[in-house]
Formats: sequence, C-alpha cells, structure tokens
Amino acid sequence: MSEEAEVGVEEKVGESNAGSGDARSALRRRDRGKEEPWVVDFMKRAPYGFLATVGEGGQPYLNSNLFVYDEDKHCIYLHTHRTGRTRDNLEASEKVAFSVAVMGRLLPAPEALEFSVEYAGVVAFGAGVIVHDTEECRVALQDLLDKYAPHLKPGDDYRPTTDDELKRTAVYRVDIEAWSGKQKEVEEDFPGAFDLPTLPVPFPRRSLTPPAG
Repeated sequence: MSEEAEVGVEEKVGESNAGSGDARSALRRRDRGKEEPWVVDFMKRAPYGFLATVGEGGQPYLNSNLFVYDEDKHCIYLHTHRTGRTRDNLEASEKVAFSVAVMGRLLPAPEALEFSVEYAGVVAFGAGVIVHDTEECRVALQDLLDKYAPHLKPGDDYRPTTDDELKRTAVYRVDIEAWSGKQKEVEEDFPGAFDLPTLPVPFPRRSLTPPAG
C-alpha cells in the first residue's frame, strides 16, 4: 500500500477521534467519529441528557435530566431531589455513563435492511459523585440557570439560590474519563429523505384556545 493510501485509511477510521484511545469509547464506525472540539461544542449546546447508573443486583437505571458541561473541569453537573434511585445507585457504585443525542432525517432504501437515519450524539463514561461542597453546589446550580435562562440574571430577575435551598437538592458531578462523538449526515438531496412529524407535546392545557379579549 502506498504512503498516500495509508494516510487516507487513517483519516477514514478517525485516528484523532475523541476517545479513540480508550476501549470504552471505541467506535465500530470510526469514520463517523468526531474530534474533541466537536464533542465539546455538542455537549455545551445539548438541551438534556440521560444518566445511566447501576442499581441493586446490577440493574441498569436511566434518568433523563437537564445538565451543564463544565469544560474547565471536564465534568457534567446535574441535580435531582436529595433522595431517590439516582442517589442510591451512586452511593453503591460510582460507575456511570451519560448520553446526549439528536435525530435528523429518515433515509429510505430499496431494501428494508438498508433503511437508516441521520443522527449526532455523544456518550461519556466516568465516575458519578455526590457533591457535598456547598460552594461547588452553588456554582453548579448557577451554571445550570445560566445555561437554560441566559436572558435572566440573578439578583435582578430572580433571587439567587439560598443556603436553605441548597439543603433541599442534591448536585451530582460526572467526572468524565472517556467519551466519543458520532454523526451521520448525508447530502441534502438524498433520495426520499424525510423528517418524522414533530412529536406532540403531551401538555393538554397548551392546546386550549386562549380566552377572547
């Protein structure tokens, strides 16, 4: 094989993909793997994610939640009530996984087996920690507020989190040890590509006609 051909193979399999050096984040289709800057940007913008923990008897458990990615600490922060299955699982085992994803168009094909879909996502592996430091909890919760309500400012639009309120919630940190990003996107004029209908929001009150006047 020529040197030029070897370089082409290396580029295709994604030797520089995020997480390429860790078996936990290895990709079968490494040609669809993404590099570190793409993964960081995706994690900063993803609206929500799924935390996977391990419960009693090895039972996996998924919890969907809002989250914020801290690039400086290379970790994920999220919070729930002080009691519940997530906390119980983390107290028993620190091993966790975290995932975010979005879906694009459906891609039909002449054979059912070849139907596909556009997608993008990140999977992270690491250790889940219950945060006890008051100041770290305060900063993490404020980072969450800043991510989801950047147009509102503490002290002006709402009262900042108090010490009493900190005692009523639990903050979790996922220390990321390995991660990978993956994306499939085809040309705009892919034959027959189509979007699924938007999933109706299951909140009946929003569908009510507002009163006149």
